Amino acid sequence: MGIDKQSDIAANLQIGPTTLGMVRIYVEGDGVDLPLDFDPDEAEEIAEELRAAAEAARQMGGSAPRGKGRR
Repeated sequence: MGIDKQSDIAANLQIGPTTLGMVRIYVEGDGVDLPLDFDPDEAEEIAEELRAAAEAARQMGGSAPRGKGRR
């Protein structure tokens, strides 16, 4: 599945700090339990990529249906 392909898969997303000083992105869905830990610098880089992607999506004028792929 590519980044630009629609999907009906639903998942929950949680983001927060761990007791070890890492930032965890936790994805939970049907048969998936995926904790992803990043050091704070990596987390900031990911945040910058998310902001840039959001801005690019705004420039394209598209918007995804609410509820799909959202927390």
